[in-house]
Amino acid sequence: MKRLKNKVALIAGGACGIGGADSLLFAREGAKVVIGDINEAAGKALEEQIKTEGFEATFMKLDITSEENWKQVFEATVKKYGKINICVNNAGVSLGKDICDTTLEEWNWLMNINSTGVFLGTKYAIAYMKDNKEKNSIINRSSIDGQIGEAGLCAYCASKGSVTLLTKSAALACGQRKYSIRVNSVHPGYVHTALTEKEAADSGMTPDQYFEKVGAQHPIGYIGEPMDIAYADLYLASDESIFVTGSELTIDGGWTAQ
Repeated sequence: MKRLKNKVALIAGGACGIGGADSLLFAREGAKVVIGDINEAAGKALEEQIKTEGFEATFMKLDITSEENWKQVFEATVKKYGKINICVNNAGVSLGKDICDTTLEEWNWLMNINSTGVFLGTKYAIAYMKDNKEKNSIINRSSIDGQIGEAGLCAYCASKGSVTLLTKSAALACGQRKYSIRVNSVHPGYVHTALTEKEAADSGMTPDQYFEKVGAQHPIGYIGEPMDIAYADLYLASDESIFVTGSELTIDGGWTAQ
């Protein structure tokens, strides 16, 4: 049985990496998927791949820092598919600098994407879900760096920490308002994505060098793949998680257990 049958899902940052894995997996599990991303080429290519497999997907260009663009994409999603049940706020950026080297311009750039973008996605997802009389789920992409600190990721840690507590606050607000909307955060550890490749470059290493070094520091012995996180997102998106809200789901190969 398809775990997301009759669901409509919007994946912000859904063209590549973990978001791309979400888009593909959710479609395979029966959802009608909207791939929201600023990367048109990758988004359209993934839409075509999903359709070729016989599933339903639509690419919509989405700049998560634009309130107006968020409204446009939600409106277009409801117009095309009649509703929205799932929103994954996955898009984000990283910056490998400590507080002494981070400029205000860099801080504002990163916070605008990682923190404000998630605020906007959560706010408008609630607005478009609250009256549909179905079970709904918002999944916000935090990080282990939203739970612990790392010296060389000052702005990134701050942004992901804000996502962690924004998620809890939104979950409580939906509960108080009697909305059938669950809001949870997912906290990946080190995963093979463009973000971690950038962190490798910031550290002066090739991706292979970085992944080998960091993988050896995990109790499980290696770093994760995007689909490892997508399966956790699938659980939270499905009705299997109807008693789960305001939670932090950590998927990190044991990193934070050390």
